[in-house]
Amino acid sequence: MEAPLEVAGLEAPLEVAGLEVPLEVAASYRARRRGLLGRDGIAGALLIVRTNSVHTFGMRFPIDVAHLDGSFTVRSVVTMRPGRLGMIRPRGRHVLEAEAGAMAGWGLAPGVRVRVDLTEVPNRAG
Repeated sequence: MEAPLEVAGLEAPLEVAGLEVPLEVAASYRARRRGLLGRDGIAGALLIVRTNSVHTFGMRFPIDVAHLDGSFTVRSVVTMRPGRLGMIRPRGRHVLEAEAGAMAGWGLAPGVRVRVDLTEVPNRAG
């Protein structure tokens, strides 16, 4: 069952293999479209909801990309350099982005289920 995600441009905890990682959630059209563009890095990760592909055109740094299914289970993890177009993942529902190398350090790999806790975060427009 897919978790409801009616939030935009907010921060929430992400749990990966017992680790808590700072997480930004991009759920609005504007926040999803912007992603990590124009930034020099990110502390933690960015969850882009309702998408199955990303690009790194205009990015300033390489990123790890994890494609998640509707139950937040990792389908694949790839590292993308700036200026690349990612493959569409037909069973993907969400994408998790972080600085290159971060996901390996967290133990994030295909089959791992991540937990996003949005219960304590107020709904904000973005």
